Amino acid sequence: SFPPIVDEHSRLLILGSMPSVQSLAQHQYYGNRQNYFWPMLFELFAEPYSDDYTLKQQLILRHHLALWDVLAGCEREGSLDSRITNEIANDFSAFFAQYPAIDCIFFNGGKAAQSFKKHFPELYRQKKCCQMPSTSPAHTMKREEKRQHWQMLLEVLENG
Repeated sequence: SFPPIVDEHSRLLILGSMPSVQSLAQHQYYGNRQNYFWPMLFELFAEPYSDDYTLKQQLILRHHLALWDVLAGCEREGSLDSRITNEIANDFSAFFAQYPAIDCIFFNGGKAAQSFKKHFPELYRQKKCCQMPSTSPAHTMKREEKRQHWQMLLEVLENG
């Protein structure tokens, strides 16, 4: 997977499971154009959408977010989370020691939440954890419905 997008001002961590085949090929989080992640974030923060990956990264940091994946590696045929085997988790103990201001985790889909809870049950209990509907095109919920769920991200940022 990729290194996290994070800085010392980050307060909320968004975790995916593992980058898709397209994302890995592009070396970008949520590189599949059909994935709703980036359009949704730009909508939530009422900012004009951009395809520029540097601007996407800046959006994350400007709003005190962090972005990473639960897994550092795995075996998987294709991009579906249901095909993930032999999980190798990222080092979240070191991550949270380096970024202690992050006390809330938003999971982008069920697999991310399931894997984090499996590998880090203590951290799962200690942090505020919210499982959101996956922004993946494989998750067939309508975009508007997904955005309504993810609206909670703004509430958490406002209310701490």
